[in-house]
Order: sequence, then structure tokens, then C-alpha cells
Amino acid sequence: MPISHDAHTVKQFDVQLANLRNLVLEMGGLVEDQIQNAIKALNDEDVSAAREVIARDQIINGMQVKTDEDSVNLIALRQPLGSDLRLIMSLSKIVTDLERIGDEAEKIARMAVKTYDGDNNPPSAKLLRDVAPMAKQATTMLHDCLDALARLNVEQAIEVAKGDDELDQEYQAALRRLITYMMEDPRTIGQAINVLFIVKALERIGDHARNIAEYIIYLVKGKDVRHINMETLVQDALKGE
Repeated sequence: MPISHDAHTVKQFDVQLANLRNLVLEMGGLVEDQIQNAIKALNDEDVSAAREVIARDQIINGMQVKTDEDSVNLIALRQPLGSDLRLIMSLSKIVTDLERIGDEAEKIARMAVKTYDGDNNPPSAKLLRDVAPMAKQATTMLHDCLDALARLNVEQAIEVAKGDDELDQEYQAALRRLITYMMEDPRTIGQAINVLFIVKALERIGDHARNIAEYIIYLVKGKDVRHINMETLVQDALKGE
């Protein structure tokens, strides 16, 4: 029995949606690598590796443009409705946050170059004490976000959103310590400010990961859970399970 034109069109559309989702996941993997490489370059005092991270940010920007173009074309040509439209819109928003996470990774790499290039005195271990735990939390949040997107796992997305509060608390603690160090020894002000930019970038990565988690919840459940407190987010996301 021959396949009807309508059936062929639907199958082709499904393939295009799958390709769009795979492109977003590929972009997410690259962004995840960027964060890890930027932190490694910082830890290893490797200016060359940091510059590679900066250069690769253009690849992420290009993938955002490609994804946006594909999304617009799908909407214009297919005129999707319901869950298909929700998928395209959610992926488009996720891509925006992924690009911004890539920008934060680039900032960390730039701070590594600024810190270790030339004759600058590197910051002490005391100043850098909060970078490693915050980096671990931020990269875990992003990894779990991408896993939740691949599996369309609402519960996992909720756990990512919860983790943002913890990362915010770590940032506030790091900020207080850095201010204390600067007050105790004004000679550390320049180094402490560089570290402050790094921990702020990690805190922002957490914010973007939470955004992605909220878009995943919207994608799966059709509920917009932005701008609400955590308890309400959990209740709304799991409603109807």
C-alpha cells in the first residue's frame, strides 16, 4: 500500500523536529565542554588553553544562528500547533540560554588569560577556594539539564532548578569572603576582583541552567513555571502525574 502524501509530510516533519532537538543537544555538549575547559585552563594556569576556549565561542554563536534559522523555517513552512509548536519554542529559548552559558565560559577563560598572562602575580589558593566547588555545581547542573532534555525528564529538571538556590548561596558566601580578604589586605584587591568575575560567571551559569530546566518543564507539561517560588514550581510541575 503506497504511503500517502500527508503521511510522508508528517514523517518528514517528525524528522525535522528530531534534527532540531539533536542540534540543540549537540550545542549543549559543546557548551558543557567549554565550561570544563575554561575551568581546567584556570586551574592549570594554561593561557593557551584559555585562548582556545575564547576562540571556540564563535562555534557556539554559529550554532545558535543555525538553530534559530531552522526554528523559524519550521514555523513558517509547517505552521505547527500544540505540542509541536511548544517543542520548537522551548528549544529556541533553551538555545538562547546555552549561548549565554557559552559567553560565561568565555568570560572565565578571559579572566584566566588576564590572571596568568604576563608578569601578573597569580591569586592565592585562599582567593580561589570557592571556584572549584562552584564550578562543580554549575557543570553538574548543566549536564543534568541536558540529560533531562534528552529524556524529557521533569523530575530531573526540577532537581536542577532546586540546585540553583544552593549555587546562589555559595556565591554569596564567596562574595563575603572576597570582600573580607580585600579589606584585610588591599594588595589583593586586583586579584580578588578577577576571582569575583569568575564566581559571578559560575553563578550566572546556574541561573541559565535553571531557565533551561523551567523550559523543559514547560515543554513536557505545558506549564509555564517561570518567576515562581520553588515550592510552587514543584507542585505545578508534578501536577497531573
